[in-house]
Amino acid sequence: MKLYGVTGWKNAGKTGLMERLVTEFTARGLSVSTLKHAHHSFDIDQPGRDSHRHRQAGAQQVLLSSATRWALMSELRDTGEPTMSELLAQLAPVDLVLVEGWKRDSHPKIEAWRASAGNPLIAPNDPTIRAVASDVPVDLPGRAQFHLDDTATIADFIAHELAL
Repeated sequence: MKLYGVTGWKNAGKTGLMERLVTEFTARGLSVSTLKHAHHSFDIDQPGRDSHRHRQAGAQQVLLSSATRWALMSELRDTGEPTMSELLAQLAPVDLVLVEGWKRDSHPKIEAWRASAGNPLIAPNDPTIRAVASDVPVDLPGRAQFHLDDTATIADFIAHELAL
């Protein structure tokens, strides 16, 4: 599977760019999966539901299935967070996996950056960031730059980088 990341600080436009890229690449006929890193605890389950009750009772994994989707929830309990490689191994094969987050991993990335968020660019000190997608021009010689909303051109860049 080919892998490409979208990284950046909070409120930089990462999720919107990810959503648009998934739409763009699937419209081009590619199969796409996503991997999203969360820095906080989260729960996709609902208290009171049977699957939540199974987890609360101590189940290590709960697989929930219906006619439209299935989800496998794994409780880490007292184990460490899995690596990105371990998580990627859980995905079914696709043409492209788009990764949101994982700033410090070595996969190629594009940085989403909004001037109004007030955060510094990550790219100047990170060679894994191949391009910046921003709402304003940035001074970053040697790196490709795109407008944050120019999804088709960003997708073309990623496709070229990965020989898709």
